Amino acid sequence: MKKTRINEKISLSALLTSTVVAIVLAALVFVLLFFIKLYESSIEQNSITGSEQAVVQVMNTVENYTDDMAEVMKMISDNIGQERNDRDDFFDSFMNIRSDVVSVTVYNNDGKLLNCWSDGLELKEKPLENLSYSRIENDTGLNISKPHVESLFTESYPWVVTISQRMEDSRGESIQVFMDIRFSNIANYVDDVGIGQHGYCFIMDTDGNLIYHPQQQLIYSSLKEEKMEELQTLPDGSHTRSKVIYTIYTLENCDWRVVGVSYVDEMITNKVLNMLRICVILFFLVLITALSTGLLFSRFFSNPANQLAKAMGEFEKEAENFRFAQVNGTSEIISLSKSFGHMVLRIQRLMEQVREEEISLRKTELKALQAQINPHFLYNTLDSIAWMCEEERNDEAVEMVNALARLFRISISKGNELIPLEKELQHAQSYLKIQNFRYKNQFVYYFDVDETCLDYLCNKITLQPIIENAIYHGLNGLVEVGRIDIGIHQSGDDIILTVRDNGVGMTDEQCVDILHKETGDRIGIGIKNVNDRIKIYFGSKYGLSITSELDVGTCVKICIPKIKGGNYEIN
Repeated sequence: MKKTRINEKISLSALLTSTVVAIVLAALVFVLLFFIKLYESSIEQNSITGSEQAVVQVMNTVENYTDDMAEVMKMISDNIGQERNDRDDFFDSFMNIRSDVVSVTVYNNDGKLLNCWSDGLELKEKPLENLSYSRIENDTGLNISKPHVESLFTESYPWVVTISQRMEDSRGESIQVFMDIRFSNIANYVDDVGIGQHGYCFIMDTDGNLIYHPQQQLIYSSLKEEKMEELQTLPDGSHTRSKVIYTIYTLENCDWRVVGVSYVDEMITNKVLNMLRICVILFFLVLITALSTGLLFSRFFSNPANQLAKAMGEFEKEAENFRFAQVNGTSEIISLSKSFGHMVLRIQRLMEQVREEEISLRKTELKALQAQINPHFLYNTLDSIAWMCEEERNDEAVEMVNALARLFRISISKGNELIPLEKELQHAQSYLKIQNFRYKNQFVYYFDVDETCLDYLCNKITLQPIIENAIYHGLNGLVEVGRIDIGIHQSGDDIILTVRDNGVGMTDEQCVDILHKETGDRIGIGIKNVNDRIKIYFGSKYGLSITSELDVGTCVKICIPKIKGGNYEIN
C-alpha cells in the first residue's frame, strides 16, 4: 500500500525530464562513436597508403627485373643465329657473367632438346622430363612461367622461373629458347617487404594461381589460406575486407599480380590507443548513467505500461474469459488501469447480453422456419387415402397411411433439429411412396447412397421440400415419365446431398430468385426454408446451390458438414 502511494506521487513530467537526460547522454555516446569511427577511418587510410607504397615498390622491382630479362632474351636472340663457335663463346661468357641465370636450353618445334648451356652444371644422361619445358603457344613476345624446380642437371635442383621465346637459328629455322633464372632474387626481395608488424606481399597470376608467397609452406600444408578466388576478381587498387587491406597491382609486362596484405588494427598508434582508453572510460560512464536512467524509467513507467498493453492484448484475444488485475505505477498509469478495468467489465456484460439475445433470436428463427411447413401436402394425402377407401383399395390405403405415419414420426424426431441421414433418407422414401400413389406412378425415383454417410447428422426435413419442388414444378405436366435421382456422398470434410430431375428446368435468374423468396411467397418457400436452416446451424459456407437448364432438368446440391452423435446446439 505504501509503495502504491509513492508511485502515485510521481508524475509523468518527472519521467519526461529523466528521458531528456537520457537522450543527451545517448547523443554524447553517438558523438564519441562517430569520432572514434572518423579517427579509425583516418588510420585505415594511412594504412592503405603505406600498403600501396610497399606494393608499388615490389611491382617496380619485379617489372624492372622482368624488363632486364627481356633485354637478355633480346641479346640471346641476336646471338643465337651466329656460327657455332661464336655462339658457344657468347653463352659461356654470358653464363659466367649472369649468376642468376641457371641455364639456357634450345628445343625444336617437336620438343627435342638441341642445345643446353649452364654454369658448370652436369646435364643428366637421360632426363625423364624437363619441368621448364612447355610448348610455346604465343609466337610473339615473352612467356613467363610459374616458379618450379629445374630437373635437367645432376645433383642440382634450383628453384627457377622460365622465360621462353620463339627465335630463328643460323639456318633460319624456328626454335624455342628457354632461359631458367633463379627465383630466389625475387623471393628474397618479396620476403623483405613488410607492411606493419604482420603485413606481407605475395605474387599471383591473373587466373588466381599462387606464384610466390612468403608463407607458402603453410599454405601448401593447409595451415594458412588466402582468398584467391575473391582476389582474382578484384580490380587493381586497395580493398578492405574484415579489417584486412588487400592492395593489388598487375604487372604491365606479364600476367603477374602483386598483392599486399596489411592489418588495420596493428597500424593504430599509442596516441590512438590512449584516445580509445579515454573513450572507453567515457562510454562506461555514459552507459552507467543511461542504465540508471533506463531502470528509473522502466520502474515507474515502462514496466507498468507494458503490463497494461499486455493485458489489453490478452483481452483482445479472449475477451469473454479475461480477468483483469489492476496495474500499479504512476498516477497516470493507475488512472488508465482503473478505466480499462471498468471498460472490461462493461464489455463482458454487453457480450453476454448480445450472446443471449443472439441465441434467443436464432431459436426463434428456427421455430418460425419449421412452422412454415406446407400443410397442403397433408390435406392432399388424406384426400387420397379417403379416395382409396371409397374405391375399396384398402391395401394401398393402409400402406399409404403407414408411410404417412412414418413420415410424421421422423418429422417430429422428439423435438431434435438434427437427425441421422439414415432417418432423413427414410423420411424422403416415405414421402416419395405417398406421392407415387397420388400421382399414379407418373414418375420413378432412384437412390444412390454412400452407406458410410448414414450415421452423420443433418437438419430434419431437408430432402422432402426439394423433392416436393421437383414433383410440383419440375415434373408436373411432362408427357413422358418423370425421373428423380437422390444421391448422398462424401466430399472431404463435407456431405453432399443431390436431388436431380428431368423436368422443365429453370433459367439462371429463377435459380437465384428461388433461394431468396420472401416468406409471403407461395412458390419456393420450402427450398428457402431448408437453405436458411442449414446456414443458421452450420454457417454461411454451407447450404443449397441450384443448377438448371430449360427442357433438360434441375439439380439441387445440399452441402453440410460431417457431424456425428449427440445433440448439436447452435452457438
